[in-house]
This record gives sequence, C-alpha cells and structure tokens, in this order.
Amino acid sequence: MNKRDNAVVVAMLKANAGIVEPALKKYLSEDDAHLKVLLDAERYSTFAGGKRIRPALVLEFCRLFGGDEKAALPYACAIELVHTYSLIHDDLPCMDNDALRRGKPTCHVAFGEAVALLAGDALLTRAFEIAAQNRPPDRAAEAVAELARAAGSFGMIGGQVLDLSGETSTLDFETLLRMYRLKTGALIGAAAELGCIAAGLDKNDARRRAAAAYAENIGLVFQIIDDLLDVTGSSELLGKACRKDAARGKTTIMTYYTPEQAKQFAAGLTEAAVASISGYPGSETLCALAYYLLERES
Repeated sequence: MNKRDNAVVVAMLKANAGIVEPALKKYLSEDDAHLKVLLDAERYSTFAGGKRIRPALVLEFCRLFGGDEKAALPYACAIELVHTYSLIHDDLPCMDNDALRRGKPTCHVAFGEAVALLAGDALLTRAFEIAAQNRPPDRAAEAVAELARAAGSFGMIGGQVLDLSGETSTLDFETLLRMYRLKTGALIGAAAELGCIAAGLDKNDARRRAAAAYAENIGLVFQIIDDLLDVTGSSELLGKACRKDAARGKTTIMTYYTPEQAKQFAAGLTEAAVASISGYPGSETLCALAYYLLERES
C-alpha cells in the first residue's frame, strides 16, 4: 500500500465512524423533558460532523496489537465526548469566541453561553461514566486515569492556559511546543494509549511506547497544520473563521517559521511518527494517516 494513500485513510475513518456513530447515539439517547435544552445541546455538538480521528486511533491501535474492537469501543466513544466538550468550551466567548464550528453555529451561539458551558461539562462527565463501566475493571480504571490526565491540568486544560498566555506575551519556542503537546497532543496520545489498554498491553510494553511516540508526533503535526491553515486556509474549507491568530497577536508556529518552514518541520515530525510504528505488521493505514494529517486542508 502507498504510504500516502489518502483514499485508504478516508475509507478507514468512514468505517470507524460507522462503528462509533451508532454507539454514541445510543449513549446519548436518553430523553428528559425537563432537561431537553441540555440534552439537545449535547447531541447538537456531538453530531455536528468531524472526522472522528481520535476514536479511530483508539480502534486502530487496539486492532493493530491484537485486541477486540468491542473492548475499545467504549473508550473510543469516551474520548470523542471529551474532545467535543473541549470544542464547546474552546469556542466560548471567554476563550476563542468563535461563532462557527464545522460550518454550523457554535454551541453557545445556538443554545446560549450558560447551556453550552453545562453541555460541555455534561459530556465530560458522561465520557468518564462510559469508560469506567467498561470491562475488565482493571483496564477500565487504567483507561479512566489516562483519560483524566490527558484532559486535565497537565494535559488539554494546561495547554489551553498556555495558549491563552500566548495572546498576551510571546511564548518561547519550547514552551510553544509544550503547549501543542498538551492542548492537542495529550488527547491524541490518550487515544493511542486507550487502544493499547483495550488490547491488553502493559504500560512498559514496547508496542505501547511506539504508539505513544507516534501519537506525540502526529499531535504536534495536527496543531502545526491547524495554525498554518489559519494563515493559508479558507473559511469555506475549514468551516470556521480564519486569520484569527494574527489578529490577536497570538504565539503560534508562524511566530517562528514561514509557512514553508512550518510545513517542513511538520514533515520531519511525520516521518518520526511513521518510523515509530512502521515495523509492526498491519500499521500501514496508521502510517498513511500520519501523512494525511500533514497534507490536510481542513
């Protein structure tokens, strides 16, 4: 298979979304007339589109290392709910103040700021409920701990704090990369880890370390390309406003590199990601995913 076969990646993402989507709908199917606006907001944001990359990573790493995808599916759904919560909060007026997400009004625009805040909180707690109920319980406990760390002060939330600080002062290059690792990379790393946990891999297993190295590098690439697309992309393709970072004086990869240099830096990280897992039979699609993320336009 061609390492840069985007068609294979698109088919993989579609197939995994076809597994995750019905499970998410089942998890979020409960109705309550008194809580209708909250539940509608949760579903509105969860089913607003998206490639479902993080749940795909959970399922693909579980399969790569011989696990049963049924064991990974609750973790895949949990991580997508954590991701959705983060997008709702990221779009709030006190954060990025975005009015569009995936070409649709953001949650706080559609439902009001208070409901959006609570919907994000609800999705986060639902994610932990889903992950904790998985079996066997020892793996579920490890998965919950991994997810909590990735979402917390030394993960996604800490990264968001660094991101906000980059609007009022210039982050040095190493701090910028740390922000990328925490804000975006931590949850991508957790996706790979959860897939390995579902496959029964011990923390010290070399395969799990390889998965973590892959995820760290594609996490950096994902955020670098995100920041690059804010400069070079179009609102029509991205489904959200562009040119925001420069308008805010925000520290991004573009503070240090030209677009060409940023792409070259991301390409090196992509090669490192591929090198970390390419020796494992069946890793071709994950390798292709790394190149797909490098070349994406939305």
